Formats: sequence, structure tokens, C-alpha cells
Amino acid sequence: MTDDLLITTCRILAEPDADLVDGPGFLLVRDGRIHALGPMADCPTGWTGTVVDGQGQLALPGLVNGHCHLPMTLFRGLADDLALADWLTNHIFPAEARHIAPETVYWGSRLAAAELLLAGVTCVADGYFLEDEAARACLDAGLRCVAAQGIIDFPAPGVPNPGRNIEAAAGFLDRWQDRNPLITPALFVHSPYTVANDTLREAKALARRRGVRLFVHAAETRGEIGQIARPLGDTPLRHLDALGVLDADTTCVHCVWADETDLDTLARRDAAVVSCPQSNAKLASGVAPLAAMLARGLRIGLGTDGAASNNSLDLFREMDLAARMQPLRGGDPTPVPARRMLDLATRGGAAALGLDTGHGRLTVGAPADLILVDLEQPRLQPFHSPEQLVHAGSGADVRTVIVGGRLVVHERQLRSMDLDETLERVRSLAGRVGS
Repeated sequence: MTDDLLITTCRILAEPDADLVDGPGFLLVRDGRIHALGPMADCPTGWTGTVVDGQGQLALPGLVNGHCHLPMTLFRGLADDLALADWLTNHIFPAEARHIAPETVYWGSRLAAAELLLAGVTCVADGYFLEDEAARACLDAGLRCVAAQGIIDFPAPGVPNPGRNIEAAAGFLDRWQDRNPLITPALFVHSPYTVANDTLREAKALARRRGVRLFVHAAETRGEIGQIARPLGDTPLRHLDALGVLDADTTCVHCVWADETDLDTLARRDAAVVSCPQSNAKLASGVAPLAAMLARGLRIGLGTDGAASNNSLDLFREMDLAARMQPLRGGDPTPVPARRMLDLATRGGAAALGLDTGHGRLTVGAPADLILVDLEQPRLQPFHSPEQLVHAGSGADVRTVIVGGRLVVHERQLRSMDLDETLERVRSLAGRVGS
């Protein structure tokens, strides 16, 4: 379902590195795409569809969250202030074994979708188990999703026999490929230390046969190579390359400990990267070398990771932290300027997920995924440049969200789902998790 919309009297940032449209402007949305935009002097008259007053607001492309585990909202705050290995092995894996089921995946994902939409995210890449339920939750909420079925060589929710993990992943693709334009199915291999070499090869072979993207956690911690049972290289990324996993349809998540040779390999294979600054900081993993990645022309997006390791799904926080942490790697105060961070959260993120070039920009014919940010918030005044969105903005400043031409958030109110029902169901489920 799409809406025909006319957004009036707003300022417009058509692309992250473009200049603002001079003075108040308009955007016209028809059939799920941007039909026209420009100064108010060119605004069509006699419009009979829905009108959104954008006075005092900035229209820009919707944010793209390049990596998340949506159902893990249920574990938010469950195991804070721990290193990754302790957090994952002693707390998260056991909690998932006890509590993850179709019901918890659906409602946890639905809560995440609400949080994301209210914070200006129009597209998310999710990777989890029982991914049908996560995809269904996003579809019900009106959130665009690259939904990746999890693959791991241990008993997992929905796949108690790990010997059938590739079969289960293929079944997920069967159910979702070409089903709805909001859902793009994909595969998510947890990591090279939780998945055997043969499984990694088989997962990539399946992804290639079906023409879908493969996501994998890689080089998240300094000692990760020591956790791989049969390493074929001396770093996790060289191991993946030796397995033939890296190519233009692979997205490596984290890459905190990618060295210069790793980065050259990623560039040579045209593999994409998603960085999760808040999660990497909270779990003491480190700071990804974004400047060096960008210097090699890598496609890079930003992600929040799951709410259990962040604990927020606000991509504005990721932009801000990433911009502030990059100078710590080398002393240059602007190794990745704020405007480039805005690009990573929009157009760059879309590219890292393999979405077509229309995503992440406001141009005629592009999918109508866009947001309106309230520039009259005190923290954004005076508004000299879009860089302020990175250094001072918040998801709470988003007033309107449009996904695929559908008005899903307006005046800070979710129109696509019953938020009270979702909160009630999640609180009930959370009572079991915390007991």
C-alpha cells in the first residue's frame, strides 16, 4: 500500500554530499517513488492527495541500518558491561536457547521495527534465526528489510539439527524471494569461528545460486583467528578469502581488526563492510579503520548491531560516535568528515547492502524512502549545515517517515502498527526472559 503525497515548504537535502535546495521546497510522491521535487515556486497546484506540511523541517533520504539482530530487543540490558566472548558465550547464546521461538522473534522484531522507524530508519539489514518471523514483523510494520536467515554449526532456534542449516536457509529463500518489494531475502553466516569451512563454502554457493547477499561477522576482535577451528589464513578475512567467500555480494560486518592486507583483499574482491561503532565500543572490540577503507573505495555502511550489545537502535548515535572515534586512530581531526558519515548512513549503507542505486538519495524515480527532521529542535539551532545532523542530531528529531511511498510515521506517531499492543506483548515476554 502506497500513498500519493505532497510534502511542502521543507528544506531538502537530496543527497548526503549535495547542497541544500535553496529556500523552501516540495517533494511529490506517487506510486511509491519520488515523482518530482524542487523549489516551492514549482510546486503543483490543485493537489487532491495527502499534503504533509514540512515547515521548519529537513527532508533527506531515509537512514539505512546496515546490521542488526532485530529480536534481540528482548535481551536489551540483560548482560551489559562484558567483553564479547563472555557476553556471547555465557549470556546471549544460553538466553537464545531458552527463549527464542517464533513468538519472541516476531514481537521482538516488531518492537525493533517501531524503534527504527521512529528514529528515521527506512531500511534495515537483519540477521537472525527463525528469520521468517522477523521478515513478517518488518512487513507488518512497513519497514524495508534485507532479511538474512542465520546459519551456524550449533543447534539453533528453528534448526535444532545443524546438519540441516543450509537446507533451512534454502527454504527461507524459497518463501521470500520475489514475495514483497519491502523484503529482500539473504543469508547470514554467524562467523568463521562458529561455522565450519565446508558450511561457509556451501552457504556461499547457495547465495550465488540464488542471487542473494551473504553477511558474515568477521575480524570483530583481536584474537578471533585463534577461535577458528581450521584457519586457511592468518587473519579471519584472509581465511574467508581462501574459502572463496569474498565477492561483490558479500558484506563483512565489523572488520575492526582488518589490517592493510585485509583491506586490500576486500577492495580487490569488491566485498562490502558494515561498521557498528556503538557495539564495538561497548564490547571493547575496538574501532574499525573507516578512513583506510574509504581510501580504498570500499562500500561501507553503518549498523547498530542488536539492542543487546548497543543498547539503542538510533543510527544518529552511530554517526556521531563513528565521527568522534575515527580521529583517535591516527590523530587527524577529520579523517572521515561528518558529511561522509551521513553518506554511510544513507546512500553508502544502501550500496553495502546491494540495493540499487536509487536507494539513499532523493531523485526523481527513486524509491520514496525519506524522512523529515525537525530543525527547530534546540539542539539543531542555529542550523548552519547538514553536518549538525551527525554531531547533534537524534532519532527523536524525526517527525515523518515514508517507506516505499507509504506514510508510516507522521508527527512522531506510528501509523503502520499498534505500538501499545507491541509494547504490552514485549513486556509480557520480557518477564519470562528476566526470570
